[in-house]
Parts: sequence; C-alpha cells; structure tokens
Amino acid sequence: MRDRAVPLRPRTLLVLVVASAIGIAAFGWPFLAAPGSSIAGHPGATTWLFALLLPLVVVVVLADVADGGLDAKAVATLGVLIAVDAALRPLGVGHAGLEPMWFIVILGARVLGPGFGFALGSLGLFVSALLTAGVGPWLPFQMLGAGWLGIGAGLLPAWRGRAETWLLAGYAVVSSLAYGWLLNLWFWPWAGGTASKLAYVPGGAVSVNLAHWLTFNLATSLGFDLVRAAVTVTLVLVAGRPLMIALRRGARRAKFGVQPLPVATP
Repeated sequence: MRDRAVPLRPRTLLVLVVASAIGIAAFGWPFLAAPGSSIAGHPGATTWLFALLLPLVVVVVLADVADGGLDAKAVATLGVLIAVDAALRPLGVGHAGLEPMWFIVILGARVLGPGFGFALGSLGLFVSALLTAGVGPWLPFQMLGAGWLGIGAGLLPAWRGRAETWLLAGYAVVSSLAYGWLLNLWFWPWAGGTASKLAYVPGGAVSVNLAHWLTFNLATSLGFDLVRAAVTVTLVLVAGRPLMIALRRGARRAKFGVQPLPVATP
C-alpha cells in the first residue's frame, strides 16, 4: 500500500473530474467545435480564451488538494521534489526533447499518490517555467498536462520489484509521447496555415482534423517526443528503484496526515 501524502476525498475527486472536463475542452475543442461556430472560425481567440481560463482551473484544483490534507510534512516533501524538478529542467535542452524532469514527477506520484502527483506535475512546471523564462500562453496547458501525467502515474497498479520498474518504464514511454502530442493541440489550430495536410480545418469533419493533427505530430514533434521518452525511460530504469526506496522510507517516517499527540505537562 502506497503512502499517500494527499488523500483523495470525494470532493477532491469531483473537482478533478470537473477540471479535467474543462481541460479536455481546452485541448480538444478543434474536434468538438460545431461547424460554423464562432469557436471553430477563430482558433487564435479560442486558444487565448482557454489560456486565461485554465490557470483558474488549476488553482482551484490545487487549493482543494491542499485543503484536503496537505500537511506540513507533505508540503515540505512537495517543495523538495518541486525544487529538484525545476533544477533538472534547465539541464536539458527542452526544445530537443532532453527533459529529465519527468521521471521525478512519475516516481513522486507513484509513491505518494495521484493527488500529490497532480500538485507536483503542475507546480513543478510552473516553477521551472519561472526559472527558464518559459512563461507564456502555453504554460497553463503544460501545467494541466503535467498534472494529468502525475495523476496517471499515481493510479498505476500496485506492483513491486522488477515488474514495478518496467511498469513505470512503459508508462514513461506512453506518457512522454502523449504529453507531446497533447501539448501540440494548444497551438496546432492556428500554426499550420489553412492549405496544408497538417492544418486545422475550421468546421471540418472530426475524421479530417484528426488525420491532419496526427500528420502534424508525426511531421513536427515525433523526434522530440521519442527523445523525451528515451531520456525518461533511461532515468527510470537507472535511478527509479533507489529513489522510490528513499521516498517510501521518508513517507513511512513522515506518516502523512497523522497529527502528533499532545504531550502532557506535569
């Protein structure tokens, strides 16, 4: 049984579901917008609308996660892992796919649970963006995507030993590719022109836009996504087990959510 630094209460689960629904709309509106709608006809304005909305969504989720039992020990653990996460990002060349930070999110969420994983992923991206001058309209999308990546890692089956390491390595591959393709959605509708097999077709059929989006991913970002996956898998296989042992030992000692008994005075 994993030590969960943030218990997922029914209210927290509801907030996550609602926030994820808004996030799905923010990422997937090119496939969901009705033909002839103002949303479909103004992709740039729609992107900015969701870029302004998503920070509020992420803040609401983080506030509920904190209110649901993020005690001082959990805050300290989260702060340490965010600092490591943020320090690793500048070491890689992010635009080339060399992003070593993701294995921290995966392992932290694996050990400390999906609620902690969402906070670690989203806040880690935010802090690292401040350090690397990476703040822009893309940041809210990155934060939500990283939060989802953390939730997924926290919900993986409770395997142990070598099976756990290979499970996390497989998740690293899938999540690295999914994250890259998902993030392409924030700018794809207005970045591909209008007369290309890679471009978003306003009001076009879902099958057409889906095919164009897949082609866009294969043509523009697959190389970067494969490098991200290779780096993350290598770090999970090399450093994953000892880091998880250290995190689990710390979690057992911290006893998250358990308040110390008052000491009786004579």
